[in-house]
Amino acid sequence: MPPPSQPPRRSTRGLTSITEFGPVASLAQRARELDQLDRQLRATLPSPLRDQVRFADLRDGRLVFLAPSSAWASRVRLYQAQILEAARAIGAKAHSVAVKVAPLPPVEVIPDRHKPLSTSAARHLRSAAASLSDPTLRDLFLELASKAENSE
Repeated sequence: MPPPSQPPRRSTRGLTSITEFGPVASLAQRARELDQLDRQLRATLPSPLRDQVRFADLRDGRLVFLAPSSAWASRVRLYQAQILEAARAIGAKAHSVAVKVAPLPPVEVIPDRHKPLSTSAARHLRSAAASLSDPTLRDLFLELASKAENSE
């Protein structure tokens, strides 16, 4: 009787990056190309303008930029001949420039978690510790108070 057949084993050589799989690979490549175009095209713009706008896409010969306001969009339009010339110089097949107003998302402010406690905060922690009956909690309050005193 022949031995039972076993399913063929797949060769695994560690983890494979998701960017190596079909649609994801082409999407990642497109993102890299657009990022490079963004850097090259914005470098041709004057300083305050280059910091405010972003290159978004090249589709059907149209370069699309995003501006945070209509005022910045108007400034981009003033430079469209220069932008098209730069695009052609780097090999991008473009014949027009479009600017869309898209406000930038608000910047998330992360609070500083390393602010030292004031002397008065340390004093309040010590007085709160004195009123606590739980020794573990009292020790934690006193430890916090000592850190406030050590940071100054």
